[in-house]
Parts: sequence; C-alpha cells; structure tokens
Amino acid sequence: MKIRKLQNHGRETYAVYYGDGFVLKRPLPNFGEEAQERWLTKQHKTKRSIDEIHAVGNPIYNIPRMVYINDDEYQVLEERALGEPLTKELYRTLTRRQQFEIVNGLSSFLVDMNELKPTKEVVNHKITSEIKFPRFENFVESKMSDWFEINDVRYMIKVKNQINQFEYKTMKAWSHGDLNAGNVLYNKDTSKLSFIDFAEANYEFIYRDIFAPLQIELDICKSVYEIYKKFHVQRKYKMPGLDSSELQTIMKNRIIIVLLKRFIKASDDLRPNTETEKGTKNNLEKVKFMQNLIQSFQNLDRKFSK
Repeated sequence: MKIRKLQNHGRETYAVYYGDGFVLKRPLPNFGEEAQERWLTKQHKTKRSIDEIHAVGNPIYNIPRMVYINDDEYQVLEERALGEPLTKELYRTLTRRQQFEIVNGLSSFLVDMNELKPTKEVVNHKITSEIKFPRFENFVESKMSDWFEINDVRYMIKVKNQINQFEYKTMKAWSHGDLNAGNVLYNKDTSKLSFIDFAEANYEFIYRDIFAPLQIELDICKSVYEIYKKFHVQRKYKMPGLDSSELQTIMKNRIIIVLLKRFIKASDDLRPNTETEKGTKNNLEKVKFMQNLIQSFQNLDRKFSK
C-alpha cells in the first residue's frame, strides 16, 4: 500500500494518505495532553454524527465513514472522499445536468440532516446573534471612515440598522453547520457529492444550512430551497413558498449575515497607522475586499427589490 507524506488537515489535524482509499489522522504534534483529549472527544462526536447520517442510506450522495478511532494512540482512520472541492470555479465548468445533480444531492442531504432528529419549538430568532455585532457596530460608527468614503460608511450604517432590527420565527433542526466548498466534494466520474467534516454538526436554526456559504457562493439558494421544500415532510414544519415576501426577506438577510462575517473578519485585520510596506499592502487588500462586499450588499438590494 502506497503511503504519502504527512499533510496538514485543518487547524488541528495532520493526515497520512493511504493510497486512494483511506486517511489516517492525528492531532498536530505540538498539542499538549489536554488539547489531545479535546481533539479525541471531538472525533468521537464527529463519528456519531457521521454514523447517524450514513445510516439513512440515501444513494444520491456519499458520506465517507470513520472506520475506527484508536484512543490510546490518538488516531482516526477515515474513508477518503473522492472528488474536488465544490468551488464556484468548478461549478461554472459543469453541464446543466451536472449542476442539477449537485442541487438535487445538496437538497436531499439537507432534508435528511434536518429530519434526522426531532425539531425544536418555534421561536423568534434575532439574526445578529450569529455574528460579532458589537464589533461590527463599533467599526462602522467609529473606525470605518479612516479607510472608506463617507457614502460607503453611510451605506454600511444602513445595513447595520437593517440587520439589527431583523428577526423571524423559526425552529432548530439537526444540521451540518459548516457547509462550504472545502467540506463538499464533487466527483465528476460518479456525479455524486461527498459531505465531510461533521465536527460542527448540531441543532441550528432552519434556513441556516439551506442558505449556507456554499449555496451563496454558487448562487443556487433559490434552486436548493425549491427542491428542499418538495422533499421535506411538511407535517414536521411548514415552509413558505419561494415567492412569499416572508421567505424573500429571510433569504436576503441570511445572505447578508454570511457576507457580514467576512466583512467583520476583514475589518479585524486592518491595522491603523502602519509604517511598514507589508502592513500598508495588507490594509489595501482588506479595504479592496471589503469594497467588493459592499458592492455585493448593494447588488442584493437591487436583486430583492425586483
């Protein structure tokens, strides 16, 4: 069996690839005993989540298994997921049929996850609880003018006020919790999706996984919602039609939240009064990135006002 060299696998793990079939993972070498134990606890939690969704047995998508966990050696043996990360660049190269298969597989997976366990009661969910809102508020009101034109500042104050007022009735359902291009792989040979990294699996508010970063990046939120609505068991929880003003407002604000997380992270990386070339370059890159996000917010306004 061909064994490849060690590679980092996320922020906490390195991996040895065993041919094409398996991956052996361990915590990073600099982890102390307590960190190793936390890592091991997370792996057991992840394995339970994987086993539960794998047991559903839906042939439309693939869930690579954790074969075993060796507690004494801090080792995890996993099946290797075949395919490429489902990026926007990859998605654009695919045929319409392949794109439909992706939307269908993603919708099927989301329904299976959400209905795997009983849903929680309906509550009012204030959407700003999902972001570092005080940090965002402080930046927009006190610091943003150091790097941006006044029109940009005024616009982001408008976004701040809008998102701060928004809440909606929803419930919690069992969810993957971390749907991005790195955790969803597409295999062109089998036209099948593989879902990995269930470390964040938990109860999350309905629509959070439906309008997740992956769907936003691929611009398939509406398509996923339509198929999800057809697949899911209506008696468990009712969902509004795609053309309802309620759903449109929820979708818009869920997209805003995903983009705001990126905006806040970039604002945290800005450095005032930098005197180094590297620091100046970093600030210019972050400001440009944030300006593109502001443009995305403005595009959302136009898109959802139609």
